Amino acid sequence: MRVVVVSDTHSPRRWKGCPPALQPELERADVILHAGDVCTPDVLDLLATHAPVHVVMGNNDVPEVAEWGAPKTLEIELGGVRVGMIHDSGQKQGRVARLRNVFPTADLVVFGHSHIPLDETGDGLRILNPGSPTDRRRQPAGTYAVLDLRDGDIVDARIHELAR
Repeated sequence: MRVVVVSDTHSPRRWKGCPPALQPELERADVILHAGDVCTPDVLDLLATHAPVHVVMGNNDVPEVAEWGAPKTLEIELGGVRVGMIHDSGQKQGRVARLRNVFPTADLVVFGHSHIPLDETGDGLRILNPGSPTDRRRQPAGTYAVLDLRDGDIVDARIHELAR
């Protein structure tokens, strides 16, 4: 199962449309995860034309994002992998342990908020922040992640930079 992971698109201020380099990835996706701060649901509508979308609420999301189907936290199974989703994982110190407490049975937790891409494993838990494809802040480029999930395993997880 090919999963494209994005976060912090911040429409319409930062997301003026799908970044062209992200488009081919979306076309190959089996599932798309958005870790919040969509801001407006038109982004979700566009993503959903490519694959089923799972999304959580971010601190900047309008009520229509919740109406679209975004809870504060989400737990799903994809390709046999138990995935937890939350927008804000809190401070860096103690993050893995804190997310393990929030999602005790998860294999992977996807989050956003900081716009800083991160792929880390600890305490039997992999945590992933795809960064932002449209609001890079102090990062050298916009980013997103692609996961390959198969038979209960995370076969591959990569954070990709978008061309500037």
